[in-house]
Amino acid sequence: MTPVGLLIVSHSARLAEGVVEVAAQMGSGVPLVAAGGTDDGGVGTSFEKVMEGIGAADQGEGVVVLADLGSAVMTAESVLEFLEDSQRQRVRIADAALVEGAVAAAVAAAAGAGLEGVVRAAEEAVPGAEAEEPPELREPTESAVLTLVNPMGLHARPAAVLAGRLSAFDVQVTVNGVDGQSVMALMGLGAGKDSQLVVETSGPDALKALNFVRAQVEAGFGEL
Repeated sequence: MTPVGLLIVSHSARLAEGVVEVAAQMGSGVPLVAAGGTDDGGVGTSFEKVMEGIGAADQGEGVVVLADLGSAVMTAESVLEFLEDSQRQRVRIADAALVEGAVAAAVAAAAGAGLEGVVRAAEEAVPGAEAEEPPELREPTESAVLTLVNPMGLHARPAAVLAGRLSAFDVQVTVNGVDGQSVMALMGLGAGKDSQLVVETSGPDALKALNFVRAQVEAGFGEL
């Protein structure tokens, strides 16, 4: 499955290209497109570049748009009005910091997160942002205590793998009391090597989700 794509809209072509370059280091295989500057190479935004960028970034799973300033958001919103309904439904404009949001979104998309999961990752990627309340677990629940074995523990990539993939399950999940579907909440745990994770799940996919987390942790998130 092709990951969700990202479109970076900026008043500067070089800024948009730079953000794409940075995000690409964290999101291998993610469709990343820059739409920066005006059509004549000046500072500003281009309706045509954004329109073409959405088409290039959308390879079937949708596109998350990140913009640098309010007028860039307005340009993106104007483009949405001209899209076919079927395509418009696969586009989201994230209310996110441009660089941090793009990196977090790229990591989440590479980990297999769906459109809403990628948006959420982008919008949560703000230093000092208030963490969301963890989900209320319904009965019955599944639970396990797992020990991190990878050298760097629950850093950005493993957190994105868990949050991104868990967002595709019909499940409520907490890890050490925080929302297991939130990249930033998981990173905020500061869980290093040999730390224990108390994982609790509920809902139709509770056991599947728990087994997924167990498999990732025991395999060291592919970092051993």
